[in-house]
Amino acid sequence: MEMKTEDCLQSLTENREPVIRWKLSRFVFRKPPSSSDIQKVREELALSPVLQRLLSDRNDDGQIPYHPYDKWFGSHWVLSILADLGYPEGDDTLKPLLEQSYHVWLSKDHERYIRLINGRIRRCASQEGNCVYYSLALGLADKRTEELAVRLINWQWDDGGWNCDKRPEAAISSFNETLIPLRGLAWYAKSSGDPKAQQAVDRAAEVFLKRHLFRRLSNGQIIYKNFVMLHYPNYWHYDILFALKVMTEAGFINDPRCSDALDTLESKQLSDGGFPAEERYYRVDEKKLSGHSRVDWGGTSKVHMNPFVSVDALAVLKQSGRLAI
Repeated sequence: MEMKTEDCLQSLTENREPVIRWKLSRFVFRKPPSSSDIQKVREELALSPVLQRLLSDRNDDGQIPYHPYDKWFGSHWVLSILADLGYPEGDDTLKPLLEQSYHVWLSKDHERYIRLINGRIRRCASQEGNCVYYSLALGLADKRTEELAVRLINWQWDDGGWNCDKRPEAAISSFNETLIPLRGLAWYAKSSGDPKAQQAVDRAAEVFLKRHLFRRLSNGQIIYKNFVMLHYPNYWHYDILFALKVMTEAGFINDPRCSDALDTLESKQLSDGGFPAEERYYRVDEKKLSGHSRVDWGGTSKVHMNPFVSVDALAVLKQSGRLAI
């Protein structure tokens, strides 16, 4: 594995896309922000084709003139991907996009989708969770971030997660609707020091950890085949790599119950040392219809690595102590 990984690291180091080299330096090599290498690649981000395409729909007001939740080109999704790419904090030119998101998730119109059924709030909590996450990760949070975080805490189900299932008998949290709120609240707990937020994080993490991130409690079988396939971007979809990233951010990556998912991730390493995108949730075209992406994220393959998946996989393995570099 070590020789394969060295080849992959060399390939990623030479990748022409600055975002890949940025993520590699920050999250795999873990170089300090003051290092010359980090400063150099940060300057190169201004020339990143990926970032230019992601933000290409902005108008003169700095906003993207579509509904923030339009998949995958609305401001909500653009901000979530920028945060996931490790985009540098404090870029005030992104504030108009954040204003678009706040306007939706804190609007009176949005409140009609917040329903109490049989004692449980039924919400697509990944929406509020993502807004909490990217506002903090991008260094742009304000009191409205806190308001969304408090809502998430108040909506948490007894088993630790969230779900938008409207059936009265639904009583088990959704993986898709719990992972992103966990991510957002983990960032919020660290920044605020709020013990209630940390308690919510601990409870939400348990939803996944007690299932080893992808197995049924009843029989240990894989919950859903896509949970053990690799994707980038995930948007709101769950898979083990996305889960391991969140477990890293939330401080649970060394929990022994992550080992099964880490083993599964390692088993997917290719002969070139990288990791594939096995499926994708986007299409690249010029049609502003649901599922449109301005960016080609490297496509899918069973035999060739995807650089975005690979750099995330190596970062997780580094943080878990399974990659010595």
